[in-house]
Amino acid sequence: MELILKQDVQNLGFKDDIVTVKPGYGRNFLIPQGLATMATPSAKKVLAENLRQKAHKEAKLVDDAKKQAESLKALEIKITAKAGGDKLFGSVTNADIAESLAAAGQNIDRKYITSGIVKRTGKYTANVRLHRDVVVELPYEIVAEQ
Repeated sequence: MELILKQDVQNLGFKDDIVTVKPGYGRNFLIPQGLATMATPSAKKVLAENLRQKAHKEAKLVDDAKKQAESLKALEIKITAKAGGDKLFGSVTNADIAESLAAAGQNIDRKYITSGIVKRTGKYTANVRLHRDVVVELPYEIVAEQ
């Protein structure tokens, strides 16, 4: 079953991509949730025309994302957490990284940050997706609270 995505769907594709999925997934989840529409020949023609019109706007978005990526690389993120030795009481997740970025003036939604769950102090890296073509490796450090 071919569908046109209306929004980014994690592990499937980005907005305006034409994807092939199993019929049950498309009919029972993607279409009712408003995440996709059927990829009929007329819908594909409309999509192609819309993509042609969006091409120059897309270039500006990529440039903005690259500028933001450069400013992210310059940041030094330190997250303090309660710890016993080097083991944390709890964990540090994408939400904690998003909070520390917001404190530094960079508002990035936590769903665009991929780091996993960290349970020890030390230096780590997280992948931040600013655009479908721009992914930044963000180094951060977890330090024990004094």
